[in-house]
Amino acid sequence: MFGISFSELLLVGLIALLVLGPERLPGAARTAGLWIGRIKRSFNSIKEEVEREIGADEIRRQLHNERILELEREMQAVKNDILPPAPQASVPPPAMQSPSAAEPVAQAPVEPAPAPATPPAPAPVASQNKTPQP
Repeated sequence: MFGISFSELLLVGLIALLVLGPERLPGAARTAGLWIGRIKRSFNSIKEEVEREIGADEIRRQLHNERILELEREMQAVKNDILPPAPQASVPPPAMQSPSAAEPVAQAPVEPAPAPATPPAPAPVASQNKTPQP
């Protein structure tokens, strides 16, 4: 964990044995073990608390985002209630049209139909005699 090898641990143990003596060494080792355990537990509890806080922050952020989305939906509903919907053209949207109607088709110009080939009606012929009749 800290990069301490077995030879370094043996050296520390030998120095502790010389300094403390054989009578007090077991008590000192027990006390050191208790302190190390307490330190580990406090680090773990701090770590869990930080993770819990981070998780709580994420939950708060998610709830905030959901609330914003809910407000936007409510605003859209109110807007739709106040404003009438825009008039829709009778042409369906491009996604709903058939493929041939969706693509513009080039058409040839339409020429006027030729006039029927009927002879003109004869004009009434005026009579040459213009005498009044009794």
